[in-house]
Amino acid sequence: MTVIRAACVQMRSTTAVAENIAAASALVRQAAEAGAVFIATPEMTNLLDIRPGMARPKIVAQEDDATLVAFRALAVELGVWLLLGSIAVTAEGEDRLANRSFLIAPDGDVVAHYDKIHMFDVEVGDGQTYRESRTYRPGTSTALANAGIGRVGMTICYDLRFPALYRSLAQAGAQILTVPAAFTRVTGEAHWHVLLRARAIETGCFVVAPTQGGKHEDGRETYGHSLIISPWGEILAEADGDEPGVIWADLDLDEVDKARARIPSLGNNQSF
Repeated sequence: MTVIRAACVQMRSTTAVAENIAAASALVRQAAEAGAVFIATPEMTNLLDIRPGMARPKIVAQEDDATLVAFRALAVELGVWLLLGSIAVTAEGEDRLANRSFLIAPDGDVVAHYDKIHMFDVEVGDGQTYRESRTYRPGTSTALANAGIGRVGMTICYDLRFPALYRSLAQAGAQILTVPAAFTRVTGEAHWHVLLRARAIETGCFVVAPTQGGKHEDGRETYGHSLIISPWGEILAEADGDEPGVIWADLDLDEVDKARARIPSLGNNQSF
């Protein structure tokens, strides 16, 4: 299969896990009805709650997580590949959490998972201070999955600002890069489109970037504008602002080789 229909689910996750599962599942079904065989949800599909001490009691180990259980069953029901963009789970062996993305096959198996490497420790001028490293353990390894939809390189949100990660995934064979996110409105308005297009152009990969959007129950505001981008940097589909919904596009994976042949930068390494 060289042409696949990919879809992004754009959400406005709340502080209630069950509500988020129901909302995400309805949108995934909508994407499947549109013919998508690869469907991706945003960062923190299961829960967005930055209020001190409020989220932690709702977060459990991976094997006990209701969102992962529901999405594995949904993949089987719909016969699709699902990228559960990320959920918060307890990290093995320590007190901090993991921000973990899962690639789920149509038979319900988790074929790959990825823990967000780069922690969002910044002040962006939106009235909030973000210190992810206080709560989350950074990942230590990349994730590239050989899936029935192509070779998928997995990343999450703030990773987008570190191009070496994407170059390494592309050089390892990635054809599709996933960037589930919850970009703030301030940083999204300034950088979301240009960074995603740059990662696509630099790597010659398709980029599938589902995101959170709108004013959330916990007080944060996210940018929306989920995007699907071609290896040549063209925007193939874009969500309408910050409203929840679904976008999709047909990805011809032969375009990856064509883009890299035109601009063979992945093989033009120089040492300094």
